[in-house]
Amino acid sequence: MSGLAFALVLAAAVAHATWNVIAHGVSKAGAPFLWWGAVGGTVVWIGAIPLTGGLGTDDLGAFLLGVGVSAVLHVVYMAVLQRGYQRGNLSTVYATARGTGPFLSVIVAVLLLGERPSAIALVGVAAVIAGVVAIGLVDRGRGRASRRLDPGLVYGLLTGVAIAVYTIWDANAVRSWSLSPVAFMVGTMVLEIPFYSLTVGRRWKAVWALGRMQWRRIVVFSILSPLSYILVLTAIQIAPVALVAPLREVSVVLVSLFGVFVLRESRPAWRLGASVVVAAGIVLLAL
Repeated sequence: MSGLAFALVLAAAVAHATWNVIAHGVSKAGAPFLWWGAVGGTVVWIGAIPLTGGLGTDDLGAFLLGVGVSAVLHVVYMAVLQRGYQRGNLSTVYATARGTGPFLSVIVAVLLLGERPSAIALVGVAAVIAGVVAIGLVDRGRGRASRRLDPGLVYGLLTGVAIAVYTIWDANAVRSWSLSPVAFMVGTMVLEIPFYSLTVGRRWKAVWALGRMQWRRIVVFSILSPLSYILVLTAIQIAPVALVAPLREVSVVLVSLFGVFVLRESRPAWRLGASVVVAAGIVLLAL
């Protein structure tokens, strides 16, 4: 991987970890927060489209198809992720999702995009699986509770599937139709707004109240969430998906550190150790 692509993905990981921490703090708001995220992200980034190559293509139909499918996939992803944050611990949901996503992305990239990971990358896949399983077992106690499936693990796995699907679709769309990452991201957010508006329903008072109380978090989210993915889409244009998708998940370690030292989540040594294993696997995948 080129130095530029590597730097882009690392920057995306930092931005992604930061917005996930912010989203976790207000996750109980649900649809109102997601609505503000889509609206805020559109307002913040739409002005950058003319400065970043416009749409990147003259094929308006291809652009609309790309962002239309992507919007649906991202809505599903965010809905599952937010539900997971409400039901499980931050580290469990986030690390499981971010471990499963790249693992599936590598498999699909091999089968559909013709990419061929090395033997070292396969060792990385095994390490990611081991780390994800370890993180999923962190909150399993003894007795009857130990026989129950951790909801954080379940939602994390579902989120990972969503990540793999939208990653492959978006990578193929941006590459095949030469779409501008910024325009692609803004177009996706614009089409997300109607979905979230329907989800909000009659709770518009809650939306405005959230905007007044949490406007600082909304502004930061509106900047960092689109930025993290714009950087990833840019990197995908110059590096293989099988390398970019796993490497961006170094954010797992950052979020686990937040969960341990700020949220005081249980079994910190286990969480940190499992996150390090996931990170080691990700590094191997990126070699």
